[in-house]
Amino acid sequence: QVQLVESGGGLVQAGGSLRLSCAASGIIFSTDVMGWYRQAPGKQRELVARITPGGSTNYADSVKGRFTISRDNAKKMVYLQMNSLKFEDTGVYLCNLRRMPFSYDYWGQGTQVTVSS
Repeated sequence: QVQLVESGGGLVQAGGSLRLSCAASGIIFSTDVMGWYRQAPGKQRELVARITPGGSTNYADSVKGRFTISRDNAKKMVYLQMNSLKFEDTGVYLCNLRRMPFSYDYWGQGTQVTVSS
């Protein structure tokens, strides 16, 4: 099985930065896609950023140019560098591993990010 543990969340002022980390354990395949999602109160869970094993990335329009996703396959780690944070970035950020080709999802417990305006 796969376990995902997030860290790095916290309280930050608007305009500040945070770096989230996700440590994966268990059986990880070279074809696994990694990503970060977020869920704000009263809103649906949304994709923030995704990265393929080869390093291709895609981002939500709302975070393009401000967030950067990266991964270290040897260490089984995924990171999300968040700069120029806005109040609307507040939410629980969840690490995701998508097992291909069946698109089976594994989730971490999440880490809270709160941006004060």
